[in-house]
Amino acid sequence: MAKEELLTLEGQIDEIYPDGRFGVMLENNHRIIAYTAGKMRKFRIRSVVGDRVRVELTPYDLEKGRIVFRDKGPGGGGIPGGPAARKRR
Repeated sequence: MAKEELLTLEGQIDEIYPDGRFGVMLENNHRIIAYTAGKMRKFRIRSVVGDRVRVELTPYDLEKGRIVFRDKGPGGGGIPGGPAARKRR
């Protein structure tokens, strides 16, 4: 069991920084700096400005967080002409 519980909030990416960091505006109008979680990096899940994301924050530092989920949004399938489209031929 962890010493502290993580806070999970939802927000939207509004800025991209170097080294896999993002500026995220949370639903409560609080702005934080977040980085991509290891599993997202491992499976090469890309995030762009405007994506809805789920962020985990520690109660000790509410200015930084970790992006753990990216919502595809309406009609957010794969990349047209990407690897999935080539497999069907």
